[in-house]
Amino acid sequence: MHKIIFKFESGEGITAFAASGENLLEVARKTNVAIDAPCSGNAACGKCRVKLLSGQLESQKTRHITDEEYEEGWRLACVSHVISDVEVMVPDIASAYKGRMKAADLSSPEELKIFTETKDRLKVAGIALKNSLELIPVSMNVPSLDDTMPDVERLERALTAVTGIRQVRVPYTVLKVLPDKLRENNFSVQCVVRRSAKDVFVYDLYGMDEHVRAGGLVVDIGTTTVSALIIDMLNGDILAKATTGNGQIRYGADVINRIIESRKPGGQKKLQDAVIDETINPLIHTMCAACGLKPAQIYRMCVAGNTTMNHLFAGFNAEPLRTEPYIPVFFKTNSLFANDLGININPDAHIVVAPNIGSYVGGDITAGTLVSMIWNRPEFSIFIDLGTNGEIVFGNSEFMMSCACSAGPAFEGGDISCGMRATDGAIEACTIDETTMEPSFSVIGDPGQKPIGLCGSGLIDVISELFRCNMISPKGKFIREGARIRHDKYGMGSYVLAFKEDADSVKDVEITEVDIDNFIRAKGAIFSAIRTLLTSLDFDVSMVDDVYVAGGIGSGINMKNAVGIGMLPDIPLDKFHYIGNSSLSGAYAMLLSGEAERKVYELARSMTYMELSTTPGYMDEFVAACFIPHTDTSLFPSVHQAETE
Repeated sequence: MHKIIFKFESGEGITAFAASGENLLEVARKTNVAIDAPCSGNAACGKCRVKLLSGQLESQKTRHITDEEYEEGWRLACVSHVISDVEVMVPDIASAYKGRMKAADLSSPEELKIFTETKDRLKVAGIALKNSLELIPVSMNVPSLDDTMPDVERLERALTAVTGIRQVRVPYTVLKVLPDKLRENNFSVQCVVRRSAKDVFVYDLYGMDEHVRAGGLVVDIGTTTVSALIIDMLNGDILAKATTGNGQIRYGADVINRIIESRKPGGQKKLQDAVIDETINPLIHTMCAACGLKPAQIYRMCVAGNTTMNHLFAGFNAEPLRTEPYIPVFFKTNSLFANDLGININPDAHIVVAPNIGSYVGGDITAGTLVSMIWNRPEFSIFIDLGTNGEIVFGNSEFMMSCACSAGPAFEGGDISCGMRATDGAIEACTIDETTMEPSFSVIGDPGQKPIGLCGSGLIDVISELFRCNMISPKGKFIREGARIRHDKYGMGSYVLAFKEDADSVKDVEITEVDIDNFIRAKGAIFSAIRTLLTSLDFDVSMVDDVYVAGGIGSGINMKNAVGIGMLPDIPLDKFHYIGNSSLSGAYAMLLSGEAERKVYELARSMTYMELSTTPGYMDEFVAACFIPHTDTSLFPSVHQAETE
């Protein structure tokens, strides 16, 4: 056995042991060392870089590590095998996985705007913002020798007298504290309950003078990023908000790789632990600390995610999702509770799951469709969610049709050498001077924050600017020379956005032709899916009244640039609306409003799902769209006009 020491830039270290010949990335995974590997160890992405500090590794050379970097000790963990005791440094590089987990500043109007707008839209649609959680005060007679009724029966009768509902359920967690709570408060308490037409379920007890906050947890489980809220279920106030990378990312950037990983021995549990123990539970801890709420005061949870994420979160076998005939365990379920899955909130908390409608269109889209409001308008609209899977819904108040395409993780930083999530250090907007070819950009974070990498919105801007400045061809190849444009020994071109000395990174922040090619395929998947969906219904883009774009890829998307590179259809820019993380805001609506929850179930039942992989002509559309802006320039008249002016 060999001793492996993983060191981090913070100075901390983790020690592991490995057999001779064992793969370093697999050792890291078993030790819960977070090394980003979007390609799941296929040596395709080049992100699992580590620096050999001492000892020896058997590592093959790849195009992702230059000769100079190799001499300095840089290796890819996925192609490195242990042959001695080693010490390696795991850099905190720009990645889709690593990120600062912190609660957002909710004093910022921008942080609350999307949720305020969500509530306003629901009110306009006539959906009441009321859920089944209530705070009910009750007073009971103090027991005596003449009144020897048991505590639980005394509580049940008091609640029946107030609610008129005979069936009152008191779980074990409440029974444990019941005698003390009643006697400490002279048999007058406030009860946090869930009231339905059939029964009353008691979650917690408080004294009459205590200020009670009944918390709710909202979680958007993205393939790359997980975002969460804690809200006050009694008034809808947002108490805390936080985001982080999905811990499953080290098992692959896409759902197929993760499903394959989950079928290995112990894999299903590893994938579930990665999203619950390593991702969601730390988010809960961070948010509860920020808002002063105890985790046990969170009495309900709503989850929105794609179909695969829902299965891996629940610990279900997801293998049937990727094999014909693509059958999930569930579309809709009401059988999940916090204690079953190890969620660190009230153990009796019910977990509401936004319903799936297909193997590749999940609850993130049904929840997002709710807040897009396209179902409440007679005009024809498109709803697009940009993520690792690109999902599209087209329709109006009469019908809706959906489809999903594999865009890859580019929009969230995966498959891009300098890609990262939309967190501190991410370049989120960029312009390039056409003459000097020098970039100007804005970086997420405090003033003076140095760039680490590119998030989705910044990536769209950079590629659009490179094309506008005639620095790259429609195929994404560099066609100009300059101080920031360089080529490696294989002739592969790249553009340096920030040199290492000006960046908060271990290397230059640069975008390569491989990155551009990955993005072109991602944007091509989105546009070809839109075209195929519309064509199947005998529509064209001129008949679309509004386009709602969602996805947590930055503070916003420059729609002109997105059209200019052929990602979105060429229609008037005032028809585009960026609505942020609609999956999170939709799950928020479901948690806050019982009517909204029922509406999402109704939308899921009424939505038609189209499988693109079996649709004639889709692959032809995709190939044609893998060009900037498109092989058919007539589809982008405004772009062609700008080029000729």
